[in-house]
Formats: sequence, structure tokens, C-alpha cells
Amino acid sequence: MPPKKGEAPKQPPLIGRFGTSLKIGIVGLPNVGKSTFFNVLTKSQAAAENFPFCTIDPNESRVPIPDERYDYLCQFHKPASKVPAFLNVVDIAGLVKGAHAGQGLGNNFLSHISACDGIFHMTRAFDDEDIIHVEGNVDPVRDIEIIHEELRLKDEEFIDPILDKLEKTAVRGGDKKLKPEYDIMLKVKNWVCEEKKHVRFYNDWNDKEIDVLNKYLFLTSKPMIYLVNLSEKDYIRKKNKWLAKIKEWVDAHDPGALVIPVSGAVESKIQEMTEEEKERYYEEQKTSSVLTKIIKAGYAALQLEYFFTAGPDEVRAWTVRKGSKAPQAAGKIHTDFEKGFIMAEVMKFVDFKEEGSENAAKAAGKYRQQGRNYVVEDGDIIFFKFNTPNAPKKK
Repeated sequence: MPPKKGEAPKQPPLIGRFGTSLKIGIVGLPNVGKSTFFNVLTKSQAAAENFPFCTIDPNESRVPIPDERYDYLCQFHKPASKVPAFLNVVDIAGLVKGAHAGQGLGNNFLSHISACDGIFHMTRAFDDEDIIHVEGNVDPVRDIEIIHEELRLKDEEFIDPILDKLEKTAVRGGDKKLKPEYDIMLKVKNWVCEEKKHVRFYNDWNDKEIDVLNKYLFLTSKPMIYLVNLSEKDYIRKKNKWLAKIKEWVDAHDPGALVIPVSGAVESKIQEMTEEEKERYYEEQKTSSVLTKIIKAGYAALQLEYFFTAGPDEVRAWTVRKGSKAPQAAGKIHTDFEKGFIMAEVMKFVDFKEEGSENAAKAAGKYRQQGRNYVVEDGDIIFFKFNTPNAPKKK
């Protein structure tokens, strides 16, 4: 049956926690550069000491999302209050081989990862005699495999008790309602335990299966972005013997995942510089920072986007889940906006910038009134109209 007129096409379901205060964790073996990268990201000083387990309490930080559209709106309106969108980043202590069985500080870390919704998987591709490698030598592909296997083994451990419980009620207890969930969990077990694959590597989970996956939030279902930590020299010359091998491994095992070369050394150095010194360094070394790309990639991996409300009082980016409709987006500002939603007046940022003002955009017919089925797009500038609940309705 075709959708009714005015209905937005149904969005494919998303694996993961539903919400907007989602977090991304920096995961990797000890001494691969996680805390250095976290310090750069947040300009906070987590103890970046050179020994395993120096980051035990996960350090958490909110990193503003760099966005030229937001900067433009702030310059245009010169508002009293400015609120950008944020990415919540968690620095998680190094994982070692056998962590699923409690090696190192194993179970602790794995519970910190399960509290995150996405993973920056940091791997080390630089040699440095002063920084020990927990496995004895530098081999980022082996390191990636260790982390992958630890996460998979933890999920494997998690699956059995779930199945035992479901078997009691659905099979032996004859609870027909839970039988589909039991069947789905058998499929998950086969994929994770027999095929030895990560949940997210299976591309054809259907809606019902995704509902079950979202109930249990397996570690291997979390989206992963691979960050390859290079020395300053390799980063600047854009060459490293491991890059092609890492890309090849990721394409074979986690197709579609991003691999981003980064240098903690370069990013730390840049952070100490003035704007002029940065420009000169970029020019001389023919290089640039990759932080903005990483932050934006992390935000997108969590299936988040934002719309703007903008005026002389405040310019603000409001985070919503991709595919959110106008009333849900209005509810981010205040629940009354969602309850009493009348319509959303929407301007695309490019139209606003092109026309030069809100009035000019209106005059050019680029200021549109949208109903409750409108799916909010990233960067929309929106003004909501609503009835206050319990107030007399507008005639």
C-alpha cells in the first residue's frame, strides 16, 4: 500500500540507544595515544603517563562541533547567548588481551564501553623506544584484531545467560510472546559465537531483530571509526607502511567504516600555537589538522544531526536523531512545543546565507511552512508555532 499523501517515507530502523545524549568512547590497547588524543580533543589534561592503566576512571568531556554555519549565524545575529552542538567523548583505559576474562582492568573497561554508543578505535602505527608497546612490538592490524576479539568474546559471554532465561520462559514455559525473541537470539548467537563476527557486520537485520538488538545493546553492534596514530614525520609526508594494510583489513572485515590517519604529536603541537603560527606551520609542512573531520565523523556515526534556532537573543544548535520529525524536534526545545505543535517554519541555511536575511528569504519564497510529517534535515533553521497546552485554541 503506498504511503498516504503527506506521509514521510518510513526511516530504516537504527541499531543503538535511542536518544541524543549519546557518547563515543576512545578505545585501544594501552600506550597507543588515546589520552593524548583525548587531551587534544578536549584541551583537558588527563594524566597522559607512559604505563598501562593510567586512565582508570573514564574521563568524559563535551567537545563542541566545529561548524561554519553556526559561526556564520553567530556573526550575523551577534546573539547574547551562543550554544553549539556537542559530541560527548569518553577516554577509556587501555584494553589488553584477555580483558573479557578480567585481564588488566578488563571488566571495568568493557562496562565503560557498553555505556558508550560508538567507538573511536585508536591504533598505533609509530615506533618510539620511550613508549612501550604492551604486545612488545608495533603491529596495528594485530592490535585491531585483539580489540575486535575482546569485544566479540564479551558479547559471547553476554549471550548465553540471555538465551538460558528465554529458553526457560519461551521454550520450556511455553510463553509464545517471547518465542520470536528466543529465535532471534539464536540467530545472534550463531553469528557472534559460531561465525565469530561482529553484530554490525550483518547487513540484513530486519525491524524485529533490530528491536531485540536494541534491547541488549551488544558491544559489537556499536559503530566504529578507526583512528591510526602516526608519527609527525609520517603524518606530514602522508606515508606509513601500515596504512594500506589497515585499510585492507577494515575493508574486508568492517566494510564502509572510516579509517582516519591522525597524529597525536602534530595535534598536540598545533594546540600550543597561536593562529599565525598554525597558519605558518600548515603552509611550511603542507599539512593540516584532522580534528574537525574526526569530531564530525563521530557525531555522524551516532546517527545525530542538528537544527538551528537563531535570532538576536540566542543562536543554538539542537541535537536530534537522524530522521526526527518536526514535532519531535520541537520537543527538544520544550515538551509543550511538541504537545501543542502547529507547524514549523523552515529555512535552509544556504538560502538564508544566499538571500542575506530572513525577510529576503521569505520574499524569495524560500521560507516554508511544514506540518508534523516534515523530517528535519541537518542545518535547518526552524521557528516553531505551537498552542500552549490548556490554553484556548487559536481561532
